[in-house]
Amino acid sequence: MSGYVVAIDGPAAAGKGTLAKRLAAALGLPYLDTGLLYRAVGRRVLDHDADPRDAVVAAAEAEALGADDLARTDLRGPQADFAASAVAAIPAVRAALIAFQRRFGAERGAVLDGRDIGTVIFPEAQVKLFVTASAEERARRRFLELRARGIQADPDQVLAEIRDRDAQDANRPVAPLRPAEDAVTIDTTMLDADAAFAEAMAIVRDRLGESVP
Repeated sequence: MSGYVVAIDGPAAAGKGTLAKRLAAALGLPYLDTGLLYRAVGRRVLDHDADPRDAVVAAAEAEALGADDLARTDLRGPQADFAASAVAAIPAVRAALIAFQRRFGAERGAVLDGRDIGTVIFPEAQVKLFVTASAEERARRRFLELRARGIQADPDQVLAEIRDRDAQDANRPVAPLRPAEDAVTIDTTMLDADAAFAEAMAIVRDRLGESVP
């Protein structure tokens, strides 16, 4: 590996994506939002008018996935949500996407965010961060995000969905969401984006020393 890997894990709406993008820019590293991978595979399946639950088709599309697929503008919405959920349940798809993530980070290092980067994808990552926040604060952020996009939402329902997702992530049989043993936790409940970035950069510099730009 010619660079170093920064693995960022955490629950939904904790701010890990925003932080990961900013770290990648500051460190001069490629960035990968691993959550888009399953959406992109699902969309490729739909492009062929196939059923995302078809394991053979989904596995083939996962193997054919490229960087351009992640830049598509149609990876959100109910249809994409269903397709992503369907392909994510297929073991061969998961295996292909694990390989995709490892290739991405191995080329010249990377910042990756997801739910099992530090525990499964890159257990040898030089820097591991676990970014979290209270369920209430994460629900508040998600509600404001939805409202900014013109989507009507009920705050109590958003909180319930956040808690349901937390339970699913923590209790799934494969790669449950948890901090890696050597991860540093950043609680963003009371932090704005600048403060979270400053804390993360301090951790990166502590781990990597003079190699950090």
